[in-house]
Amino acid sequence: MSAATGLQTATVKHPDAMAPVVSLVDELRDLVRSGGRDDLDARLGMVRARLTDPRVRMVVVGEPGAGMSTLVNSMVGTPVSATDGKPSVPVIVEYGRTPTATLVKSDPRGRIERVPVDPLDPGPALISLGVVRAEFAEPSPLLADGLVVMDAPGATTHDKAAWSMIAAADVVLYATDSAAELTPAQLDYLRRVERVCPSVVCVLTKIDRNPHWSLTQRRNRVLLDEAGLNFAVAPVSAVLHRQAGETRDPQRDIESGVPQLIDHLREFVVARADSVAVTAAVRDIALVTDQLTVTLRAEADTLRDPRRRAEITQRLAAARTEADQLRQRTATWQVTLVDGSAELGADIEHDLRHRLRSLVREAEAEISRIDPARKWADFATELDARICEAVEENFVMAHYRAVELSEQVAAKFPPDNRTPPLPELRLTNPGEVLEPVQPLEPLESAKAGVGQQFLSALRGSYGGILMVGLATSLLGMSLVNWYSAGAGVLLGVNALWDDRRNRKQRRQAEAKVAVARLADDVIFQVGKESRNRLRTLQRVLRDHYTEIAAEVSRTAEEALRAAEETGLRYGDHRELRLTEIDAGLRTVAALRARAEKLAY
Repeated sequence: MSAATGLQTATVKHPDAMAPVVSLVDELRDLVRSGGRDDLDARLGMVRARLTDPRVRMVVVGEPGAGMSTLVNSMVGTPVSATDGKPSVPVIVEYGRTPTATLVKSDPRGRIERVPVDPLDPGPALISLGVVRAEFAEPSPLLADGLVVMDAPGATTHDKAAWSMIAAADVVLYATDSAAELTPAQLDYLRRVERVCPSVVCVLTKIDRNPHWSLTQRRNRVLLDEAGLNFAVAPVSAVLHRQAGETRDPQRDIESGVPQLIDHLREFVVARADSVAVTAAVRDIALVTDQLTVTLRAEADTLRDPRRRAEITQRLAAARTEADQLRQRTATWQVTLVDGSAELGADIEHDLRHRLRSLVREAEAEISRIDPARKWADFATELDARICEAVEENFVMAHYRAVELSEQVAAKFPPDNRTPPLPELRLTNPGEVLEPVQPLEPLESAKAGVGQQFLSALRGSYGGILMVGLATSLLGMSLVNWYSAGAGVLLGVNALWDDRRNRKQRRQAEAKVAVARLADDVIFQVGKESRNRLRTLQRVLRDHYTEIAAEVSRTAEEALRAAEETGLRYGDHRELRLTEIDAGLRTVAALRARAEKLAY
């Protein structure tokens, strides 16, 4: 039924178009099950679920803080995902005549239960213990068009839940902040996403906060083209879209970019749902058949030539030895990483303190030469600029030292495993890091007014008049005479001069204390940011090389075990097994050929 009626969701993937591909997937699943490939069977199961769902599944992923949940809420038209920065859970939103919300929870025994919650205020329930995911139904026009929106909050390359949602999706929206261009780590993540789900849209968020978002869009377009990723880049502002809905301002809604994104999805994803789904399924079928073919051919080669079986076994044993050596290196590279990270953190902190100490000394010398009360605001502005420059240079140094550390750790591994996705340590905007730092304190000991100066001079002149007047009174003169008046004037001027000098010295001392406090605040705030970034770098390197070591070891062990089991299991019935393998290879080749004919 049409989405305009608002009665039920539209069917965008037609069963008749999906039936031939579903049949191929079922046949291929029988083959992989007989071969004991549970991993391939699980992947084909996701492919089948995606094909048999008449709707289009769209998952929104991205770096934490990129605005994925805000984008989902804006597109759906109601707050279903938490946007306050608190840890959340995967959210699935589909069409429903009336709003509903259900939490899927898991108890300590592993049992799953579904708990209805208030759809108008699901926030507190989303962060409760044991919640696996949240499912919403909303009467949204976008959902009525046949879309199911999935939000994977804070997705990273190691988030299994996010990758499961990507594998089950027909299209992926990758949200990235318009304040900065795509990093090498993000491009690597997008390459992995494209291998799992080829239909991807890169969404540039928060364009209302970044007036230069168009430059970022053009730069991201270049980076994606260089990486061989033909993705659309859509700039949006969920905030402007929400404000346009509240004020009913169509011009602001167009400026938000959300209507253009929705039109793109309707035109290139929903309207071509059959083609997109079949193309993605054929691609998955090709990958599975390739892996199955390699496994069967390796087994056939082993069975056809017993001498080659011994050679393969020997080669695999060498691979296992290499894997053992790689595990032995694990301790070495971990020590290098831990020691290098500690030294790097200490050097970066020392460099920051040295730079700020030099700034403080220069500021104190300048304060000693001037009266800080005259141009204190200009002095504070100039000092802030010099601090920002010093902090930026400190982070540049941290970046290049981090690259050196990465190369030192990579030297412990084979040359083909030396490309870890390093996070960017350099600052694009030092002001964001220094925003929590309080500005330079105003001087409390301001310059004295005319009244205070007059009183200081009066106190000094009173003593002069009294002392000289008493001395001259012994000579028969009055207490106030020319001599005592002159002495009063001289001592009054001297008292006024001393008062001005003392006040200036107090202002200089107060200014130096204010500069020292500012430097301490900067060291505290920047040091925390620097340590956070270095810990992120250490975790990235640790996870990258741990995964490499585990993968090489696992591959060698599995291959060696398969070869040994093959020789033991089919040693006496080799010819029969070879016949089965040849038949299996022909069947796999035929399935792949049939799948390629179905591709649009």
